[in-house]
Amino acid sequence: MNEILSTDMGKGNAVMNIEKFQESMYKLIVETSTKLPKDVRRAIKAAKERENEGTRSAMSLATITNNIKMADDQVSPICQDTGLPTFKIKTPVGANQIEMKKAIYSAIAQATKDGKLRPNSVDSLTGDNSGDNLGDGTPVIKFEQWEKDYIDARLILKGGGCENKNIQYSLPCELDGLGRAGRDLDGIRKCVMHSVYQAQGQGCSAGFIGVGIGGDRSSGYDLAKEQLFRSVDDVNPNADLQKLEDYIMDNANELGIGTMGFGGETTLLGCKVGVMNRIPASFFVSVAYNCWAFRRLGVAVNPETGDINDWMYQEGEMIDFAQTEAERETAAAVEEMITLQAPITEEKIRSLKVGDVVRINGMMYTGRDAIHKYLSDHDSPVDLNGQVIYHCGPVMLKDEAGQWHVKAAGPTTSIREEPYQGDIMKRFGIRAVIGKGGMGPKTLAALQEHGGVYLNAIGGAAQYYADCIKSVEGVDLMQFGIPEAMWHLKVEGFTAVVTMDSHGNSLHADVDKSSLEKLAQFKEKVFN
Repeated sequence: MNEILSTDMGKGNAVMNIEKFQESMYKLIVETSTKLPKDVRRAIKAAKERENEGTRSAMSLATITNNIKMADDQVSPICQDTGLPTFKIKTPVGANQIEMKKAIYSAIAQATKDGKLRPNSVDSLTGDNSGDNLGDGTPVIKFEQWEKDYIDARLILKGGGCENKNIQYSLPCELDGLGRAGRDLDGIRKCVMHSVYQAQGQGCSAGFIGVGIGGDRSSGYDLAKEQLFRSVDDVNPNADLQKLEDYIMDNANELGIGTMGFGGETTLLGCKVGVMNRIPASFFVSVAYNCWAFRRLGVAVNPETGDINDWMYQEGEMIDFAQTEAERETAAAVEEMITLQAPITEEKIRSLKVGDVVRINGMMYTGRDAIHKYLSDHDSPVDLNGQVIYHCGPVMLKDEAGQWHVKAAGPTTSIREEPYQGDIMKRFGIRAVIGKGGMGPKTLAALQEHGGVYLNAIGGAAQYYADCIKSVEGVDLMQFGIPEAMWHLKVEGFTAVVTMDSHGNSLHADVDKSSLEKLAQFKEKVFN
């Protein structure tokens, strides 16, 4: 790539140092992955202060803020899930977007190599992982020209767990708990409230939502995701939309879904709504859900030097999230938790009940989508009798001696494994499964029949859990790529909450039922 790139910025000939621009994009990627912006930190701090002490949600928020601090200190990924990196870039007229795109690709590949991003680009037909986050359609880069004399480059890393909770409504429609939603502002209100309910804890709540009203199916989703680039603190210039945003923030937290879906006072941390025209035959309401790990930053770049002139989303107070004395005392009280030493006996598992907080010592084995499909048709490469499966796709780096190290290792959303999980547990004697967001009735029945538990780890807490992993003892099935391989991890003090037990109880089902009942109170018309 040429170091100096000629461009025409409308003011005669100018030059861009493309190598400097690549360095600037690398800095943007690393900062976005490892440091939450100030507006998001303030929203999380407010949620933590609202939560009742001693609850599961309070414990989760304490873990989340501890994780944010660890990511800051170690310059490591806040969450292991890179998602699909999406850049939104405004350039002066005449900027060479082709060369800029090449520079961004190089920066993405380098950040992946350095362990700041997990290799997340997978061929949709073969399942092969490119290993560098590059491939057809990845990353997403959306350019727009404007008349200003600088480059506005913004990046969002939106993980798969929250991406899978995006939802689109076609009005009019019937909604659980809310009845008919018509083609008006009140129908839109019902759709947005329902979108928060349907996410439950699977999108790593408490979360943020962007809402797009109108357009077609694709442009509606684009508009919804575009709202996530707005500051949490901004004020919508459209009075009707500002009224809607305020209503959602005032009432969505009354659903009682809470952090991680454990129940609690805070389910939603932010709501931003945009609108565009539509055709008469279609009326779409599109919702883009984002987890608490709202990794979104932006920079203003000099179009000649390629240097960063300013950082975005950094106005206002900076929250450090250093642990308080009370939080340190809570952490020290971990001895009161139930300790599980893997391999675990059926007797020990059947003594657990929903709500118990456990810490795990010993071995656990990662298993995501590819592993579950593989185990449904093949023997396991290791003896899983009495063992723990962790729904996790870690960020891994190999040192010069060839030893693997875990750089980030939070849980992935478990419900994807529902078709396989119960059968695999019974076949191989697995006693515990760790993930986030809970699982369904098939798995619950298998837990009761076989003697197993589902343990909910704190979604997004990739540094907190990486710190619990003391060594990597081996790896199998690397043909599936780093995130999907079966990693053999030796852990100590790995903390999680029993949310589905061997007695037929499910916290997830309970919260779903209670939040649906609460949703029904918002059925009556509010907006004319």
